[in-house]
Amino acid sequence: MPVSLTVPKEAEAGERRVALVPEVVKALAKSGASVTVEAGAGERAGYPDEAFRAAGATVESDRAKLLSGARLVLQVQCPSSEEVAALSPGTVVVALINASRNLERVAEMRDRKVTAFALELLPRITRAQSMDVLSSQATVAGYRATLIGAELTPKFLPMLTTAAGTIRPAKVLVLGAGVAGLMAIATARRLGAVVEGYDVRRAAGEQVRSLGAKFLELKINAEAAGGYARELTDEEKKQEAEMVAKAVADADIVITTAAVPGRRAPILVREEMVARMRPGSVIVDLAAETGGNCVLTRPGETLVAHGVTVAGPLNLPSQLPFHASLMYAKNLQSFLTLLVTKEGGLVTDYSDEILAASLLVAEGTVRHAPTAELLARGH
Repeated sequence: MPVSLTVPKEAEAGERRVALVPEVVKALAKSGASVTVEAGAGERAGYPDEAFRAAGATVESDRAKLLSGARLVLQVQCPSSEEVAALSPGTVVVALINASRNLERVAEMRDRKVTAFALELLPRITRAQSMDVLSSQATVAGYRATLIGAELTPKFLPMLTTAAGTIRPAKVLVLGAGVAGLMAIATARRLGAVVEGYDVRRAAGEQVRSLGAKFLELKINAEAAGGYARELTDEEKKQEAEMVAKAVADADIVITTAAVPGRRAPILVREEMVARMRPGSVIVDLAAETGGNCVLTRPGETLVAHGVTVAGPLNLPSQLPFHASLMYAKNLQSFLTLLVTKEGGLVTDYSDEILAASLLVAEGTVRHAPTAELLARGH
């Protein structure tokens, strides 16, 4: 019997993405999979029901029937309490669970004996690159963050030569050169801005410079014996902090992207740094969902402090749902090659290192140790 895949409409407020798109549904159907999509699941992302039907999916308007008969559920966000309650025991869920922020629902899946794979727990190994939803969605977020900065700044980004004179390009500073930061840098460069990037990892400098941006770093030899890096002295750390503070003060747009999984985002921009910025400057804080890199950030809000606009947008990938969904769906397609057998059944041995790392709940037990510990402590 071919594997049956179920794609519900996302229940999270403001979530416009969908877990599968017609292009991927068509490929899965060719491989023998049966796909059922809830009516309207893709409409907010630009994928109408007709496109899913044309790709070989069944469109189901009865949500209760859809969920109760599901065997393998594919979602973007963590299932809601109502969705978990509607699932049959033994159902497998694949989604971005973000367990530390959804402990109650993890407990509900455990008690319901639902098996759940959390895609944010995928190991950062070569084999898992095609499944890396965090990277694909961070790419979308970095792009969108730069556009938000461009919308909020009262300046042009590129240099312009006009009859009214030459207009100098805006300066954009990106703090954090991970996937989102590098995409923000590349986008700002395409828009014609002068761009600087900073990351505590010196190795990120080569990637930043390859995009045509300047990498902020002190001329310090931090190499220790054997080629390893030594820790900076207190004086060197002070110099580095002042270098970043000066770059923040000089920037027209600052985009911050530093996040630590499962923990509060580190503070990179203090209030006194904001006060040194020019009036009309903009900060776009990509870490707003986990507290923010700027001390003044309010998640989900845009405010003005010291004449500086501070934006704390949430769920940026959902603001570009067409391509964000496409990338997410292709990540899922790769993940399913591990979860579905060649005969079309579901794998029951989760010994593969990718499955083992991302397995959150199975057979009434929370398998992810840090999450189990949080639940045991009553968090």
